[in-house]
Amino acid sequence: MAGNEWINGYLEAILDAGGAKLEEGKERRSVEMVGGGVFNLTKYFVEEVVTGFDESDLYRTWIKVIATRNSRERNNRLENMCWRIWHLARKKKQIEWDDLRRLAKRRQQREQGRRDAAEDLSEDLSEGERDASAHGDSVRGPISRIGSDLQSWTDDDEGKGLYIVLISLHGLVRGENMELGRDSDTGGQVKYVVELARALAATKGVYRVDLLTRQISSPDVDWSYGEPTEMLTRPTDAAWGDGDGSGAYIIRLPCGPRDKYIPKESLWPHIPEFVDAALAHVSNMARALGEQRQRGGSGHVWPYVIHGHYADAGEVAAWLSGALNVPMVLTGHSLGRNKFEQLLKQGRLSKDDINSTYRIMRRIEAEEYSLDSAEMVVTSTRQEIEEQWGLYDGFDVNLERKLRARARRGVSCHGRYMPRMVVIPPGMDFSYVNTQELLDGDADIAALIGSDRNQSKRNLPPIWSEIMRFFTNRHKPMILALSRPDPKKNVTTLLKAFGECRPLRELANMTLILGNRDDIEEMSGTSSSVLTTVLKLIDKYDLYGQVAYPKRHKQAEVPEIYRLAAKTKGVFINPALVEPFGLTLIEAAAYGLPVVATKNGGPVDILKALNNGLLIDPHDHKAIADALLRLVSDKSLWQDCRKNGLRYISRFSWPEHCRNYLSHVAHCRARRPSGRGPDASTPARLAVEEEEEPMSDSLRDVQDLSIRFSLDVDVAKANGDDNTTSKRELILSALRSASKARSREPSQTPGFFRPGRRQRLFIIALDCYGQDGAPSGRLSEVVREITEAGGDSRTGYILATGATLAEAWEALKSCHVEPEAFDALICCSGAEVYYPWKDVEGDEDYGSHIGYRWPQDSVRSAVARLARTEGATEDDVLAEDEGCSSRCLRYAVKAGAKVLRVDDLKQKLRMRGFRCNVVYTHSCSRLNVVPLFASRSMALRYLSVQWGIDLSKMVVFVGDKGDTDYEHLLPGLHKTLILRGTVECGSERLLRGSGRYQMEDVVPKDAPNICAVDKDYTAQDISAALKKL
Repeated sequence: MAGNEWINGYLEAILDAGGAKLEEGKERRSVEMVGGGVFNLTKYFVEEVVTGFDESDLYRTWIKVIATRNSRERNNRLENMCWRIWHLARKKKQIEWDDLRRLAKRRQQREQGRRDAAEDLSEDLSEGERDASAHGDSVRGPISRIGSDLQSWTDDDEGKGLYIVLISLHGLVRGENMELGRDSDTGGQVKYVVELARALAATKGVYRVDLLTRQISSPDVDWSYGEPTEMLTRPTDAAWGDGDGSGAYIIRLPCGPRDKYIPKESLWPHIPEFVDAALAHVSNMARALGEQRQRGGSGHVWPYVIHGHYADAGEVAAWLSGALNVPMVLTGHSLGRNKFEQLLKQGRLSKDDINSTYRIMRRIEAEEYSLDSAEMVVTSTRQEIEEQWGLYDGFDVNLERKLRARARRGVSCHGRYMPRMVVIPPGMDFSYVNTQELLDGDADIAALIGSDRNQSKRNLPPIWSEIMRFFTNRHKPMILALSRPDPKKNVTTLLKAFGECRPLRELANMTLILGNRDDIEEMSGTSSSVLTTVLKLIDKYDLYGQVAYPKRHKQAEVPEIYRLAAKTKGVFINPALVEPFGLTLIEAAAYGLPVVATKNGGPVDILKALNNGLLIDPHDHKAIADALLRLVSDKSLWQDCRKNGLRYISRFSWPEHCRNYLSHVAHCRARRPSGRGPDASTPARLAVEEEEEPMSDSLRDVQDLSIRFSLDVDVAKANGDDNTTSKRELILSALRSASKARSREPSQTPGFFRPGRRQRLFIIALDCYGQDGAPSGRLSEVVREITEAGGDSRTGYILATGATLAEAWEALKSCHVEPEAFDALICCSGAEVYYPWKDVEGDEDYGSHIGYRWPQDSVRSAVARLARTEGATEDDVLAEDEGCSSRCLRYAVKAGAKVLRVDDLKQKLRMRGFRCNVVYTHSCSRLNVVPLFASRSMALRYLSVQWGIDLSKMVVFVGDKGDTDYEHLLPGLHKTLILRGTVECGSERLLRGSGRYQMEDVVPKDAPNICAVDKDYTAQDISAALKKL
């Protein structure tokens, strides 16, 4: 019944906190936080009861309250409150049951996908290969190993002159005096990426490293975060040498409101803008580096690799990789699916609440897309691969090993792909560690704690005195915990372990370094709650004089804090619920500190390598106290752990990390057919000199309009053939003949504008279809109004559509528009790019650009089968041979067909190892399956690089609805003009299901470069809107 006594106490506290007012519909008692959070006292105590006690205990308490109630109002309220919380606990159990069913269903789908892939892969394996593949099914073994052909990075590679791009989007990133712990976005990841940039730039063979992050010019943060460029200092460790490059730089790019510091959960709709800014920077830098290398030449030095850190930067890296055809590497740091499952298990937030608070579904989709695009995923531990990345649709440990085995043997993978997972522990800069000082005596600490402290401590670090002032007995060993004030770091359980173990309290002091603070009430809700709980626990266990909790420290003082703990013969502890890696454990070991660490995550591998401490269950406060007491009290064990840590710490040095990293990247690049960006010698390949290639006659002698309207009779009508297939064949045949004839005629007009010399581009991306999927009659009117607003020939025109070339050509001709007047036609939802002023052959470079990992024939039959939902008939989705091409598989979707939405279909394809882009078009009557990197927005970025035109000079015209790729056309650096009432019927109903992220997570609200004109607009209205943009 002890548990029931606790429940009674909590119920009384709920009444005191205002629980009775809940029944009256009045506002609950809460504490407003300046940072925007609200700490609700009633909610806190209810959560303690619901999460801490079994349903049977709650029921017994309710029965007891009923049996002992009297006429007092408080007892009646207590009975009612107990009954309501009991039912709340039952509801929580029901939610947990629903989540278990959801997870079971998803596991079943993943297993089915794995079986489908295994069946296809086993058909053409020999018996020996089947045995080898079977051995790969074990989850044990060296996952990090790439293969026997992996070549180590050596000093002989110093002449390569590599350009490497790192991306870390959120948080406050700067090279010096990092404000780690200021908020949840500025933590270990910031330190890691800055030190990685420094270390790579100091590695022989690397010429330049750019770390791209967001530019913040807010009065709430330091002015340095608004500086566009910051050069990072080189490491001072002698192991590096002098280096041979230009160094490492933090490049800050504007993204979203420049005067606001935006948390990572709100950055998602601004990512396309960052992608475009990064694309412009990388293109300009590649050109500048090429000129430096060739001494005034025109070559480009494209990035060797683009490395995204966390989900948001991973999505940016994926888009840049697709636009530049450069290999991409991903480091997750922490993963959305893992966090989502943990939050659901806690039961404090519903699925919808989690999604709205953390934008978790948007984050998970970004991680899935990053997995689709990545050549390699860098992890810190094996546990991260098996237990965290293994939760994702786009990765399966067993399937990845089978595909790796087939690739080594030269056996076809049938279009399936899995990114390579490698374990490369983060490094550490040991230049600040003075080994001789660690071996010297304890004279400095003796001076600090001695009787003549005022005279002796003049040369000691100030942070030592700041910490020691908390302690009554300064001679005790120090237990050190260093983290941000986050519930996941589990500091409250650590304090409980310390407070309830009297032998430990008598033997040691404790120091808690929990970020920096001025006023707890001005901090964010979670940070404020953790710090408030810490202070309450110190008071509860009367730990005054035994626990230090300084308000502020500088990043440069952290090594001194470790050194102080080591001087006192103390212990470092990381009690986090889950620790992806545990960089602080390596830092502590470098200063000779034994460690106690959570058994969940990276610390398992770290302690296995260093053998310098003990692992504990972070939920068991008694186990935590026992481990700490054992290390502090057993001096022999303490010395062994200290020596082991110092002996093996070199395994985690930055030079070792960089050599492993570059070796793995080089191996991945060797597997990729093309690791270069766009043509290095001719970035504006189509904008050639006038005497080399004539422009289409349709652009000659045009003064007012760039598009000439044709009065010619349609080609197919002239031949009297109404058959659709015959029409398209005749159109393409006539176009090819005309193209060949023009190529033999010399240009007569040297003064016209060419695609690479336009001052701006108008992209017509209106999906004008009727209910039946046929083109509507609005296109002709729209094109006339847009071209009239466009003015003279300095404006170029591009048509971007989900239709095929023949369909687009036919639609333009039916509108009396000369197709050859367009600078480019982007067809098949971005799978094909044509230049009708030149010829009707697709851009082969673009085809090879997006064709990497394109499964084509392997996925052709699978799509029709997977797209149908339960109860669908076979003719609901049928493959169309006519509309298919080498880069686009096309399917007819019957009206009212039972088909999967885009997100569900992509999920099934990912589970089978297929990496594709899926688009419903023609008012949901067509399904285009195209390569992963093919899309209309990607094609625009490709043309921007090829033609040397800034994306800010592009204007995209869309309707208020469209194909399922419509929302990706809206955000970015380009201008977007929404023509309301133009599109009759879109395909958005087949985009996403319930419980997914929403359009506001993709398109920013009140974006300054998005404007709309009302229905019945004119060319003057379009011109006025363009002036606003």
